[in-house]
Amino acid sequence: MNRQQIDTFFQTLRAANPQPQTELAYSSVFELLAAVLLSAQATDVGVNKATRGLFSRAPTPQKMLDLGVAGIEAHIKTIGLYRNKAKNLHETCRLLLERHGGQVPREREALEALPGVGRKTANVVLNVAFGEATMAVDTHIFRVSNRTGLAPGKTPLAVEEALLRRVPQTYLVDAHHWLILHGRYVCQARSPRCSECAVAACCDTGRRT
Repeated sequence: MNRQQIDTFFQTLRAANPQPQTELAYSSVFELLAAVLLSAQATDVGVNKATRGLFSRAPTPQKMLDLGVAGIEAHIKTIGLYRNKAKNLHETCRLLLERHGGQVPREREALEALPGVGRKTANVVLNVAFGEATMAVDTHIFRVSNRTGLAPGKTPLAVEEALLRRVPQTYLVDAHHWLILHGRYVCQARSPRCSECAVAACCDTGRRT
């Protein structure tokens, strides 16, 4: 994609969805952090079903800690890797209380020091909770960035860095939402819906097909 195509790409996505939001359900920054931590290798729909009961019982780090690992497991056992995720979430709550007064930090280094919180999770929290222009490169964004020619890269970090260079500033805060949703519902892994794609004319693959 050239600069004009990139601008048109995001103009089109913004026109269709002016205020994109994460599909994870949460009512606080802590719940957002917990939901994103649990979402690795799981669908947002599946996470939301599990966290509905979990967050009603334990909406704060202290209450989550008091629930214990077994209590967390009981709520999230429908999610893949739930045992390891329960341990990470429990330990994260302990560290939030011990190091951050029960608040979710807004510094990347502090976020990534929490168990189960990698760069992608930290980027989601920084973007969604604190409005920072970060790129949380999941499988959808990685695929869309490479397939369209928007920001090719061999690793998630390479794609993230390319996106931060190439996406115009005016779109940057919302760009990762648009890309995730586009990958989830249109530019799908096995059968991309190119004939229905509003941005196919901007896309390297779309122009070829």
